Amino acid sequence: MDLTLGKLWQGALMAAAILLSGCSANDSDAPPQANEQRAQVLDGVLSYPASDYYQRAPGKPGGTLKVSVALDTGTFDIHALAHGNVQWLGRLLFDALVYQDEQGGISPWLAKSWDISPDGTRYTFHLRDDVTFSDGTPFNAEAVRVNLEHMRDPDTKSPLTAAYIAPYASGRVVDDYTFEATLKEPYSAFLSVLAQSWLSMISPKQILEAPKSIAEHPIGSGPFLLQHYNRAQNAIFVRRDDYHWAPPVTRHQGPAYLQRIELNIVPEAIIRYGTLVSGQDDFTLDAPPQNAVAIRANPELEFSSSIRKGNPNRSVTFNVERYPFDDVRVRKAFTQAIDREGLAWIIGFGEYQLTSDFLAVNTPYYDSAFSHALQYDPVAAAKLLDEAGWSERDAEGFRVKQGKRFQVSLSFTDNATFPGSAGVAIQADARKVGIDLQLKVLPLLQAMEARYRSDFDLFGGGYWHSNTPDGLFMLYHSDSIPGARLIGQNVGRLRDAKLDQLLSDARRSQSPEQLKQLYAQAQQRLTELVPAAPVYESQHLIAYHRYVKGLVFDTSHNTPLFTSVWLDKEQP
Repeated sequence: MDLTLGKLWQGALMAAAILLSGCSANDSDAPPQANEQRAQVLDGVLSYPASDYYQRAPGKPGGTLKVSVALDTGTFDIHALAHGNVQWLGRLLFDALVYQDEQGGISPWLAKSWDISPDGTRYTFHLRDDVTFSDGTPFNAEAVRVNLEHMRDPDTKSPLTAAYIAPYASGRVVDDYTFEATLKEPYSAFLSVLAQSWLSMISPKQILEAPKSIAEHPIGSGPFLLQHYNRAQNAIFVRRDDYHWAPPVTRHQGPAYLQRIELNIVPEAIIRYGTLVSGQDDFTLDAPPQNAVAIRANPELEFSSSIRKGNPNRSVTFNVERYPFDDVRVRKAFTQAIDREGLAWIIGFGEYQLTSDFLAVNTPYYDSAFSHALQYDPVAAAKLLDEAGWSERDAEGFRVKQGKRFQVSLSFTDNATFPGSAGVAIQADARKVGIDLQLKVLPLLQAMEARYRSDFDLFGGGYWHSNTPDGLFMLYHSDSIPGARLIGQNVGRLRDAKLDQLLSDARRSQSPEQLKQLYAQAQQRLTELVPAAPVYESQHLIAYHRYVKGLVFDTSHNTPLFTSVWLDKEQP
């Protein structure tokens, strides 16, 4: 979990501007260790230096990078996952059709170019003819067709890719290296979503002949091969020596520099910090926020925090069909009763930026005009509860309506992104405004079942990454409500005709000016509907030794891209 915007927003913008005033990009290999400080705000949208996203100097081949991470994805079938680790993990093994450039525009990758029909419903991709998967299968138009079908196949049970290509109607192999995709209707985000790691290409031979093997023995066309995988413990990746098709905008040519990456799954934050400081690990993809100050002070280490595009972390999601949260006044009151700053300190130790918006500050078409609409205000919260009929109190100080105490439950799993202490903090905030909040800590599988059945009052935690504001459609459009045929993300079951129209119109629009207006109206409408309580931005914290060079960030996900990483030290 990460970020929130409220009373600290103006200060954050001023700080970013001050820190940026002395910075300039160059082509040296200076590490982007302080990219969270070098970010700038233009037209209300936060962005990072373009030099964070391309290789700035050639590297030295060879060596093993030892990396730690907090969680295992449990499978390498990226089409079946919505796991955040795919943002960087998928780039090791797989390639995508297209890539975003430093400004968020679409640039070539496996597709050299593309044509779009005037009505926006037909995309013709012209593909590279020199790419192969690691099993020797050629990448071609048939590979694209098979992959798109795998993404939307009900047997894949995709919570993400199937929804993102829902407008895709059919595909046609024009010739070996030309593929035509036909959409049911214009879809402005189509190319952007295809640039995301989850929608990368898997060997069509593996998909057709051994789809279950993808989970532990994935076959991609990426810069590394999976040599070994021990579930929930470790994985070893080795360089693919014939790789030579990295995205052009990354300015990397040829195979990766690293010979080997050893990935260790280390759930305990203190151990990840210890193995990094001791040199047992060179890099951690989940830098413990509680150790951020110590890491920054260590002359041998670098620390980096990047905001991921999409939707910020939510403290809670409301079941808007269940009493009492079917009343928007109650939802807004609960949201304004949550002390975001306190909650962010409990989880992020001051490393997460507060927000009460429904889009991350670096997402295209983010509008800061509504950043104060849901800010922390317990006095306003109490007034709203009074207006909603919860003005009476019982002997213990809890609110009562028609003889019934305001008692609801918060369902969640106890994990690093939403620990039990976060639930306790929200419980205490609710108590201050007279709400009796019961905590329901559930095992992961049971929690997910309850989430997709919408069997909860409040659900704790969660964020939705997307390199496009279409993430709002995924979370809050009525077409995204979970059902028998869809693992939808609108688990709070929000249905609002006005919001649906805005988000649907945005999907169909090809005009930047119109998209800006539509997404601004959608963000405003969400502050009126309050389907969830945003709390802080989704930030990716990493730390590494200074001898790790060539770090580049992925343009879609703002997570490390390891193709250009190299080691400036002797290694066996």
